[in-house]
Amino acid sequence: MINKKSRSLVREKKHRRLRNHLVGTPDRPRLCVFRSNKNMYVQVIDDEAGNTLVAASTLDKDLKGDLEHTNDVAAAKALGTAIAKKAIEKGIKEVVFDRGGYIYKGKVAALADAAREAGLEF
Repeated sequence: MINKKSRSLVREKKHRRLRNHLVGTPDRPRLCVFRSNKNMYVQVIDDEAGNTLVAASTLDKDLKGDLEHTNDVAAAKALGTAIAKKAIEKGIKEVVFDRGGYIYKGKVAALADAAREAGLEF
């Protein structure tokens, strides 16, 4: 009999492995991505202090009004631009990208590319 693990458990295991190597510092915080079935969430986190410095999601009023769907590539691009603008306003220019165990393709890659184009370095 074949036993197949659920995708969410596989993703969580990958994320735990990634987090062994990725640490957000005050100089270079961690840009963390989470996708649900309907929305996307991004945070810039200082792991040493345990603080979330900047956060954005597709539920934000300024983003949600402009988007047709909240969980597609266009929404990911808009979210990447929004988080980069917020981070730069706070004086954060360099981050460590934490893809959250997701494959670097599609929405995650679009978010990262949009954040890079808006001025974040990683």
